[in-house]
Amino acid sequence: MGWITWILMMAGADQCIKEEIEAAGKENFPRELKGSRGKITLHKSHNQGFPFQVLKERPELVKTVPLIMVSALGGVLGFLLPKKGFLLEKTALSLTLGGALSNLYDRLHRGYVVDYFSINAGKLKKVIFNLGDMMIFAGAVLMFLSQIRAQLKED
Repeated sequence: MGWITWILMMAGADQCIKEEIEAAGKENFPRELKGSRGKITLHKSHNQGFPFQVLKERPELVKTVPLIMVSALGGVLGFLLPKKGFLLEKTALSLTLGGALSNLYDRLHRGYVVDYFSINAGKLKKVIFNLGDMMIFAGAVLMFLSQIRAQLKED
């Protein structure tokens, strides 16, 4: 499967979940995710800003910055795709782009990002995520690890 297909499938999976959440009535939330043994709670949350509603009063900025970032990340991935190797970096960029594209779609078409689950552990209980956020986080971790690996090879 190609990298672009994988990115679109990840973004599509998040969008499918968001559609299900949006279709459900607000009265159905919050509720425990079945089978999670109380570790995950489902929510229906609309975030009009950056994480934690930061800059929600600046909707054009909240749309423009992610558009620029997605474009830049896509450019870097496009540069790396024809090159041999760089598997960790390509994976990191693909994960990040999959999540970022889903959230960007929300921002441009809905005017807010749909967040729908929290992890019931410590301070994470107060933070509501979506699958796209998890992909962005995983991509950032992988990119960090690729940079550490590169530094170790130089030393």
